[in-house]
Amino acid sequence: MSLEDKVGQLFMIVVYGPRAGAAHQENTARYGVATPAEVVRRFRPGGVILFPWAGNISTAEQVAALTTGLRKASPLVPLMVGVDQENGEVARLGSLVTKLPGAPAIGRTRDPRLARDVARVTGEELRDLGIAVDFAPVADVSAKGSFIRSRAYGSDPKLVSAMVRAAVEGFHAAGVASVAKHFPGHGGTSVDSHQDLPVITYSKARWRRVDAPPFRAAIERGVDAIMTAHVAMPRLDPSGDPATLSRAVITGLLRGELGYDGVVVTDALDMAGVRKRYGDAEVAVRAILAGADLLLMPPDLPTAYQAVLTAVRSGRIPERRIDESVLRILRLKERRGVLGPTRTDPGGVKSAEHLKVARRVAAAIADAR
Repeated sequence: MSLEDKVGQLFMIVVYGPRAGAAHQENTARYGVATPAEVVRRFRPGGVILFPWAGNISTAEQVAALTTGLRKASPLVPLMVGVDQENGEVARLGSLVTKLPGAPAIGRTRDPRLARDVARVTGEELRDLGIAVDFAPVADVSAKGSFIRSRAYGSDPKLVSAMVRAAVEGFHAAGVASVAKHFPGHGGTSVDSHQDLPVITYSKARWRRVDAPPFRAAIERGVDAIMTAHVAMPRLDPSGDPATLSRAVITGLLRGELGYDGVVVTDALDMAGVRKRYGDAEVAVRAILAGADLLLMPPDLPTAYQAVLTAVRSGRIPERRIDESVLRILRLKERRGVLGPTRTDPGGVKSAEHLKVARRVAAAIADAR
C-alpha cells in the first residue's frame, strides 16, 4: 500500500445519496466529485458510515445495493460499512429492520441474555444489508441527569458490564463488528458533546470503580473497536483536551492500563466537543498522535486527509505509527469478513425468527416494570 492508501484507511466518512453511482450535490461540494463511488475511489477511505439524513437509507434492497456498490468502488482494500444502530433512541435504520428495544429497557430486566439476543438479531440484519460494523453497545454508566442516560444500560457498573459483555457476544455471533462507546466514559455529565465540550471532574479512583469496568468487560470479550468520547477529564489528563485527543487517556489508560490493542475509533469529528480548541486539520493529526486509529466523520475530509499526510511526510507522525493503525484496521476487516466476498440478503431482515425474539424481549421488559 502507498502512503496515500494507508492514510485513506484511517478515515470513516459520510457519502451522500442512495446509490453508489448516483450524483449528489453534497458530494460535489464536500469532496469535489459527484457520486459516492467516486468519493471512495478518490480518497480510498477505510469505511463509510450510513445515515438517513445523508440519503443513504430508504429500503432494505436499496441499502444492500448501496453497500455492494461502495465495496466495488474500493477493490484494493474493501471498505467496511458501518451504522449507528443502538436500537431505542438511536436507530438509523428505522423501520427497515426488526424493531428492538434500546439499552435502558433491556437494562431494567437485569437479564444479559436479552442483550445478547438483541445484539445477535441486530447484527444478523446488518450483515444481510452488507453492513459490517455496528457502533454499539453503549458502555457508559449513567449518573443521575446524565446526557447518555437514555442510551445506557443503567447506573450500576456491574450490571452495565454484564450487559455490554453479552451484547459483544451477540454481535460476534452474527459476524458483525461491535464498538463499545464512549471511552473513558460519558455517563458523568449532562452536557451533550455534540454541542459543547463536557468536563467531568471526578477522580481516577472513581473512574476505575465506575466507568472502567464495562470497557474491561468488552475488551475481555474481544470487542472489535472502542470509541472515544469528546469529554475532558482533568483528573485523567490535566491538559484540558478531550479524550479523543488525549494521549494520556488513549495510549496511557486504554492501551496501557486496560491492555487494549484493538481499533480505537474517534467519535464523530464534526461534533463541537472536539472542535473547541483546534481546527479540523489539527484535530485529525492530534487524534492520531493520541493513539486513535480510525477518524470518524471529519467535517472537512480533504483538509483532514491532507493534514495527516503532511504530518507523516514531515515526520511529525512517524510512518510506523500509521502502519500500526492500518494493521489494526485490516485485522478487524479480516476478522469480520470484509476482505472476502460479501453476500447481501435484504429479504432476511424482519424474519419470523427475529420477530419472535423481539416479542419475547418486549414481554420480558413489560414483566420487569
